[in-house]
Amino acid sequence: MKRIIYVAMLLIGIQAVNAKTAPARGNFQARVFSDLNIVFNPSKFPDGLNNSDSIICLANGRIAIKKIKIPDYKRNVRVTAKLKLTSNGDPWDKTGSCFIIPKESMINMMTIAKGEHQYPQIDSTKLEKLVGVAAGKDYLPTVELMRFMTPFGVGYFSADKDSTAYKRRPVYIDGWAQESVWQQDITDLYPLLQNEAYIGIYIDTWTDKGYKVNLEINFDESTIKQDVMPVRKVLPLINTVYYIGQTYPDIFSRRDVTVPFTIPVKAKNIRLKYIVTGHGGHSGGDEFVQRENILSVDGAVVHRFTPWRNDCASFRRFNPTSGVWLKKRRIAYISEEGRAEKEIEEPIASSDLSRSNWCPGSDVPPAIIPLDDIKAGEHTLTISIPKAQAIDNNKLNHCLVSPYLVGEE
Repeated sequence: MKRIIYVAMLLIGIQAVNAKTAPARGNFQARVFSDLNIVFNPSKFPDGLNNSDSIICLANGRIAIKKIKIPDYKRNVRVTAKLKLTSNGDPWDKTGSCFIIPKESMINMMTIAKGEHQYPQIDSTKLEKLVGVAAGKDYLPTVELMRFMTPFGVGYFSADKDSTAYKRRPVYIDGWAQESVWQQDITDLYPLLQNEAYIGIYIDTWTDKGYKVNLEINFDESTIKQDVMPVRKVLPLINTVYYIGQTYPDIFSRRDVTVPFTIPVKAKNIRLKYIVTGHGGHSGGDEFVQRENILSVDGAVVHRFTPWRNDCASFRRFNPTSGVWLKKRRIAYISEEGRAEKEIEEPIASSDLSRSNWCPGSDVPPAIIPLDDIKAGEHTLTISIPKAQAIDNNKLNHCLVSPYLVGEE
């Protein structure tokens, strides 16, 4: 018996000696943007590409991009993106996107802004006029690190006696928030960040005051020397966010969108990550009406759901400039004489209303769909939003979808 135990211990020791180990590089924080003002200001940021203190500005100041360098990690890391935002005078809720430009994409928004390239030609029978949303020759779509929605006026209008917001604050809010802060785990996207990467922020603002943002990306290295960095893979599929030279994507009101992709032979643990938000159309539009999304691989449905947020009232303290209406209703309350009822006019804010997978002041985590049974080879992804609405004059219905694949080898 002792001999068996000794042999077992010896084998364990041999395995430990032969186990791969990796040197430590240490934790690292990349401070990408600090108090950066995202604006729409054509006089300061004319069309094209503008450089300022290592920051590249596009789209008249609505896009900022910076190149970062990180340690060459050999051990596994956990990667998180942390974004802080305040209004710098823009009182509205706007779409925001924190993104990364794939290294393999020779054509990208920077080379397009400089006039060196154009988006690859597309098959208009499949994608209509939506250039730049899917892969093409020398081009991969931009990958989102984080989708977010600016709240109404947080920070700039948050003072207790602010003339705009003071009388809009409900009794149950003891003070307006000073900023919005979001954090997401983006470890699956490490291959896009490895060594160096171009990181960007886009906000759909149309004011010369805009927003201020702070973005940091944190790399927390494993303390276990045998925790060797796995070979992760990322494959961008589609991104309909209209960054530069693109248009509102209401294509889903007319047709499904299908894109091809290839799974390598050694790939495993494949997951589809899908970011989606609905916008526009006023009270009856895609922003405020539930729309089922159906995702299919090779024609077989792998996920169907209705992206919806019904907790937007919980973000009230982040929205000092949200429009407020009065709604009559009968309430029960405790009076001096005891229990009673009466009709009151109660305030309701625009930011309280449920929306298509977002709230003013929220981030938008991706839905994660495991593709456990997918085989190596050629495949297709089809996105269907059957009840999406078309743009109708100033009713700018559209759906922003951003799926990509992650996995390991």
